[in-house]
Amino acid sequence: MMMSPNSFLVSGSHSIKANKRCFILLKRKKKKNSTKYMRKRFKRLKVEMEEMSKQQQSIKEGQRQVRAKFKAIEDECEQLRQETKQIIRQSENNQIRLSLMFDILKAREQCDVAKAAQLTGLLREIVATGDSQNEESMY
Repeated sequence: MMMSPNSFLVSGSHSIKANKRCFILLKRKKKKNSTKYMRKRFKRLKVEMEEMSKQQQSIKEGQRQVRAKFKAIEDECEQLRQETKQIIRQSENNQIRLSLMFDILKAREQCDVAKAAQLTGLLREIVATGDSQNEESMY
């Protein structure tokens, strides 16, 4: 089986055409595959972006809740400060009253009726002003 030089060209040109067709088909197939790949990748990215968006919303909600809790704690701390100040004032007033009562007792033991009467009047004034202040601070 000898091939003629013309037959080689014919078969060679045929193989070149076939190779060209194959190349074009492969190119189209690659193009289709790359398009599919890009679509799949785009879908994956879209899903990832949606997940990230949900995570960001969750983080924002968490931050909002933390801010609200922090605000509630600050308010409670302020209320405790005010109550502490009130207790300190009441304690000071009680200390003054006890001191006056002790001085009244000493004056009575020493039979100093004038001093006992003066201290008793002072104690009455303090008790009256203290009671009115306590009523105001309760409201």
